[in-house]
Amino acid sequence: MDRHSIPHRRSGGGSVNAHLRKALALAAAGVPVLPLRAGKLPFGNCTRCAGNACGGRPTMKSAGTCTCASICHGWAAATTDTATLTSVLWAGYWQQAQAVAYHPGGARLTVLDLDDAGAVAWARQALPLTRIVPTTRGEHWIYLGAMRSANAVRPGVDIKSSMAYARWLGPGTGTMTALPDAVRALVLKEPPAVRSAPPVVTVTALAGSAVCRHRTPTYLDRGITMAEQQITEATSAVHATVYRTFLAVLSAHGRCGCLTRAHVGRLFAAARAKGEGPRHCTDAWTNALTRLGL
Repeated sequence: MDRHSIPHRRSGGGSVNAHLRKALALAAAGVPVLPLRAGKLPFGNCTRCAGNACGGRPTMKSAGTCTCASICHGWAAATTDTATLTSVLWAGYWQQAQAVAYHPGGARLTVLDLDDAGAVAWARQALPLTRIVPTTRGEHWIYLGAMRSANAVRPGVDIKSSMAYARWLGPGTGTMTALPDAVRALVLKEPPAVRSAPPVVTVTALAGSAVCRHRTPTYLDRGITMAEQQITEATSAVHATVYRTFLAVLSAHGRCGCLTRAHVGRLFAAARAKGEGPRHCTDAWTNALTRLGL
């Protein structure tokens, strides 16, 4: 099944089976899913983190000090793996689940979350129509293509794509169209120049002294892969995309020393492949370091 043909399957029966059936249908369409507990919050999807006892992994949707060795929280737990979705551990989550969520970026989608009538009116005036899903207070507009997620890009407007999750509220109506530059531009603003660096690509790993209590090698590698993807998919404002991607990576890993020369080299290579020169790569990295005080 094409992942962009989000299933129109309706679930009947008890709520537990309905949530799981819905999740399995989405997973079959290539859409990574996860259960949500009360308050639209994710579970800690491993035995050590059951009941969110660890406080949650710091992601775009939760905060805490989890030291679990696996990727088990928020958007990072979203999966299309049937064995995981039907596992004994997850069976308990489906029993408590209040809703099903999905990782739009993992399905190469972007959800424009329009939270009120004013935001909906703006979108209908400024953006091309696409698949529309009604929400309690507004609408979700779903576009083909992934990008960086961001909250409050306009009054009542959030963007949910990479490293975020959105609640599944039904298949919606209309045909999904390509992610327009107008949506990307909501978060891709040119950063102010901070300082220049020599026109040399200096790929240096950070030697941070802080203890990395909330990241794992697998989590870091996934983050670098998504950062490369973010740069590679930029269709406009490439300079700003490179800078903001570097800034996001350094914000997460710049103080604990887990970034290696190989990780940074991958980011620089992705930027160079988009036509960025050696000087801009170095400037963007240096400016991000400066802004974060590293």
